[in-house]
Amino acid sequence: MASADSIKSKTKITSKSYNLYLGVDGGGTKTHVVLIDDEENVIGEGFAGASNPLRTGIETAVANILKAVEVAQNGTINRGEIVSAMLGLAGVRRADVRQRVRERIAQRLGIKSIEIVTDAEIAFYGTTLGKAGVVIIAGTGSVCYGKNEQGEVAIAGGWGPLAGDEGGGISIARRGLQAIAKASDGRGRPTKLSAAGTNYFRTSRTENLLTAIYAPQMDNAKIAGFARFVVETAQAGDIVAIDILSEAGLELGLAANAVLKKLKLNRKKIPIGYVGSIFQAGPLITDALLEIVHQSAPKAYITEPILQPGNAAAQLAFLMSKKRGK
Repeated sequence: MASADSIKSKTKITSKSYNLYLGVDGGGTKTHVVLIDDEENVIGEGFAGASNPLRTGIETAVANILKAVEVAQNGTINRGEIVSAMLGLAGVRRADVRQRVRERIAQRLGIKSIEIVTDAEIAFYGTTLGKAGVVIIAGTGSVCYGKNEQGEVAIAGGWGPLAGDEGGGISIARRGLQAIAKASDGRGRPTKLSAAGTNYFRTSRTENLLTAIYAPQMDNAKIAGFARFVVETAQAGDIVAIDILSEAGLELGLAANAVLKKLKLNRKKIPIGYVGSIFQAGPLITDALLEIVHQSAPKAYITEPILQPGNAAAQLAFLMSKKRGK
């Protein structure tokens, strides 16, 4: 997982002039940008820090998007060739937030055709290519999004770290820290998470975690990063960590069930796509998720996405441009 200030690029060097289409996948930890051409070839990619405007602020979110675009250009691509952009961002359910981000991106990139949707919507397209189905995102936060054959949409989760995000990185990390605190006090079972916590937060003793996790510079992205250590500890056989991931899978399954029921899809053979770093835990998450889902939707099945969200956003930008050009 990229840190908030890490940037990487992968760009195909070219001197040919193209119409280019920009896709952006922006979340609470990182931003992924993809540029494709008229033949739908990937011409450039870039990564930068978080671009959830509700968590970072609009200016920081826009700055990180622009930084990732610059990396994708790699000094060889003219921004004037970008004719259409689709931005899938966490934290943009409100129309006023989308409009403010759109205005700033348009000013800075000079792109007239820009659409901003939630990160769940581009992940959904990457899973189903627009057909009926459901997608679950579990990265820094969590959300479930679905659409039926009639085009009706339903969402569960996405309430952020205070009111929700169950099954996401922040929630898993928080449960891991709670387990460490209980073990330290004698209120809970001993767990190897204690050693993992002192390692990740760079403290000499478990008791010093209190100072580290409440330090002024500590943010959600840093806290969420501890989820990877919870996963690794579970994969090493720690029962406490395994229980945390099982609980996370249960919560994600409940979100999927809510969406399936709202859309009247729970009796159909429906794909459930999964996107996000938390799913690297594999069966430790998905077994519990499927157990819950199959209680009300026995024919539903989980599947890897056809396109990663950034690539799906670029494809949607391409389709949007061609549709408007007709």
